[in-house]
Amino acid sequence: METTKILIGYGIYLPVALFLTYYVSKILFKNGKIFMLDIFKGREEIAEATNKLFETGFYLLNIGFALMILELQLNNDTYQELIENLSYKIGGFSIYLGIMLFFNLYFFFRGKRKAKEAQREERLVFKA
Repeated sequence: METTKILIGYGIYLPVALFLTYYVSKILFKNGKIFMLDIFKGREEIAEATNKLFETGFYLLNIGFALMILELQLNNDTYQELIENLSYKIGGFSIYLGIMLFFNLYFFFRGKRKAKEAQREERLVFKA
């Protein structure tokens, strides 16, 4: 009996985790392309390739983590416990995705700042 509820839990958790990963990735890397174009001074091919590499890494990290924390344990074999375990897992995974989102934003802003510093140095060298 417990095995059926655990399979139901996996059947709910996996699609939710995969959808959240897909949704956050699409939003992040759709908007991240603008940062990449700025960082690479409008060179669209390099910006697009780098953005795709970041996106692939994001998928691998997050899907890997979602699968790594897949384990569900039901001690009382009740639907209430199943829902509580699922909410804990999905909530924890959502928090992890949020942290990863801000981590990526940090890299985008850092890259943008470094690109601006390089532009200032080029202008100073060009004027001298």
